[in-house]
Amino acid sequence: MFSKISQVHLFFILISTLLFISSCSREMPNVLVFSKTAGFHHTSIPDGIDAIQKLGEENGFRVDTTTIAALFTEENLQNYAAVIFLNTTGEVLNHYQKADFERYIQAGGGFVGIHSATDTEYHWGWYNRLVGAYFLDHPPVQEAVLDVVNKRHPSTRHLADQWIRNDEWYSFRDLNEDVNVLITLDENTIEGGTLMGNRPISWYHDFDGGRSFYTALGHTSESYSEKAFLQHLLGGIRYAIGRNRKPDYSKAITERVPPEYQFVKTPLITGEFFEPTEMTILPNLDVLITQRRGEILLYKHEDSTLKKAGFLEVYYTSDVPGVNPEEGVLGIQADPNFSENGFVFIFYSPADTSVNRLSRFVFENDVLDMDSEVAVLEFFSDRHICCHTGGSIAFDAEGLLYLSTGDNATPFNQPRSQYILDGYAPIDERPGFEQYDARRTSGNSNDLRGKIIRIKVNEDGTYDIPDGNLYPVGMEKTRPEIYVQGTRNAYRISVDQKTGFLYWGDVGPDAVNDSIGVRGPRGYDEFNQAREAGHFGWPFFVGDNYPYNEFDFNTGTPGPGFDPERPVNRSPNNTGIRELPPAQPAFIWYPYSVSEKFPELGSGGRTAMAGPVYNSDLYPEETRLPEYLNGKLFIYEWMRDWIKLVSMTPEGDYDMMVPFMYGTTFNAIMDMEIGPDGKIYLLEYGKGWFTKNPDSGLSRIDFKPDEQPPLTSANRTAGVVAEGHQTDSELDTGKNLVATLDCRACHHATEPSIGPTYTEIAGRYHLEEEAVSYLSDKIISGGSGVWGEVPMSAHPELSGEDARKMVEWILSLADDE
Repeated sequence: MFSKISQVHLFFILISTLLFISSCSREMPNVLVFSKTAGFHHTSIPDGIDAIQKLGEENGFRVDTTTIAALFTEENLQNYAAVIFLNTTGEVLNHYQKADFERYIQAGGGFVGIHSATDTEYHWGWYNRLVGAYFLDHPPVQEAVLDVVNKRHPSTRHLADQWIRNDEWYSFRDLNEDVNVLITLDENTIEGGTLMGNRPISWYHDFDGGRSFYTALGHTSESYSEKAFLQHLLGGIRYAIGRNRKPDYSKAITERVPPEYQFVKTPLITGEFFEPTEMTILPNLDVLITQRRGEILLYKHEDSTLKKAGFLEVYYTSDVPGVNPEEGVLGIQADPNFSENGFVFIFYSPADTSVNRLSRFVFENDVLDMDSEVAVLEFFSDRHICCHTGGSIAFDAEGLLYLSTGDNATPFNQPRSQYILDGYAPIDERPGFEQYDARRTSGNSNDLRGKIIRIKVNEDGTYDIPDGNLYPVGMEKTRPEIYVQGTRNAYRISVDQKTGFLYWGDVGPDAVNDSIGVRGPRGYDEFNQAREAGHFGWPFFVGDNYPYNEFDFNTGTPGPGFDPERPVNRSPNNTGIRELPPAQPAFIWYPYSVSEKFPELGSGGRTAMAGPVYNSDLYPEETRLPEYLNGKLFIYEWMRDWIKLVSMTPEGDYDMMVPFMYGTTFNAIMDMEIGPDGKIYLLEYGKGWFTKNPDSGLSRIDFKPDEQPPLTSANRTAGVVAEGHQTDSELDTGKNLVATLDCRACHHATEPSIGPTYTEIAGRYHLEEEAVSYLSDKIISGGSGVWGEVPMSAHPELSGEDARKMVEWILSLADDE
């Protein structure tokens, strides 16, 4: 918090800014000391604040101090020549504040990081490059020898060649190679911690238009009364202040984040869809929508009506007990030259033969001409089993067609088996269990299942193989159509029209816990990026190339883990090559629980969907969305009901993830497309499997810069929305928990879905003595086998007390019967 003097001073600055006449420089520099902690709190922070304030008094700069992140706005930061992160830890800024801080540095601002400033903002790539590294570990506080390797900087001119002092000695990861090292640690003089070989301790660099200085010194309170350290810190502050010029925001590149309430979800059609799968936006803003059971629907933009445009007889249900096929009409996309040729591509499962087929149709006069069908490509698919179809279609800027396919493998436990899949990789090679072996499909270079196909469709409906696919034409035991091998269920795909990079969400397996050395890793969903053709690992690897183990399902004997550098498909069900290309790790990956690497994704059920990338200049200026979205990848979650924006470096590497429209309700987003008007269109399945959902719908995201904040906006903080009043009743609390978690995707109170109704659960268990503890554990741990093959999502972050309240409400429904 501010000292009293600092509070008064900062208030004066904020008011006087309104009357300030712009000039190139200011008479006296102002610096802001920021010491917010979201992790470990250093007891030396007050000593550091006092010391910096004293340095300011003695050396001609004013010092304000705060722990309030809300002050990181453009309007406030412009008053400072430098910002000092004093022993900050954890995630301390929200995405609005991060953007404004980036703009401040780009406008010429200065930055000083002290000690645990590198233990801060681990999920913000720009900050990593600014501060110069991330903290890795440290041994106990001890005396060590420092080597001063650059004495030309104001922070080191006063130091001898060697400096002996007592501190906490950080080692680092993700070092920015562009920094200029000032001081290194002689690792021979410390005990413990990770040795780096050449460990930097202090450095500086010009960065992104501004100046950055960092020192790993400053853990102890004694540091802030040590003359040599204070001179070192003063030199760093002076470097960061530079010429004390007022920030020039005309040089800022990062866009400010528009207020969330200015993005508005505009409903177009609500409650009329029965298992919608994919959509395509036509040049006149009409929308064609496929439904899994065969219908092709047309939304008319001019009068906001919905009507039938075509129908395909498809395989979408099975008489086999317990089997819910996922086949049917799976994907649709208009030809890039639709305005001239009227071509529309549909991927579907014809009712009369066991294949999945990509066909081209002619659409004119609001009708899909079913007699115009030209079958472009088809491949065999096992039927009357579950699961995984893929089915998304996309085009790149060169007109190449991409098609995703699923692994057509059953992820559930095998019948009549002592050793079962249990949510790990389906690699059961025993005769009679072929459907439980994804090495026959995804792992098979001679099969189009579990792939993303890339072809060039010719005018007559035939196709050619473009250069650069994974396997060349004519290579034995391979299919040249394969661009990406090793997908499980790449349900939605998208191609960046600028870079040509392919993105997809891959829905992952269900194991809740790791079984390292026996079965392999727990389940992860993935968001993936392919800059070129590649092998992405399934079913040999998942996530960050975590390897599964070979496994003998006759004896329960584990074998070696698969090698991502040299994956080998030894399955007798494999008809392709044995030695596969090296596996590529996922772009983003996450389990049921909160991911350490990507905590922004939350926890709960998982169904990853990816794309599109928004490129502003491809759309009309008068209707496109704000420049803030330019170059960002949209990812979304069918189960968790969120949308995120992923920022990338110019090379395409992951940089940061932020929420998008976090206060808006979404109902199982099935597809997201950018229309020719530059607006985002959403197709929502609704919260219930294999049914017509009242919350299904088609909507459009509009940007309304003149929109006023809602009355409830004061109750919102970064990514969190106030839930409002709740009663004290435990049953009401349990009911609210059930309604807000992803349970509603699979269960309803009385209406059938993919899982049992809550009244059915209550009817079975309400008289059992151990029902509450048993069902609470099922909610937290997940599982399958009681009501069918489909696994129940795990919720490991849910407390036992909250799970108990949910169960109590479910069991109370038996009293209503």
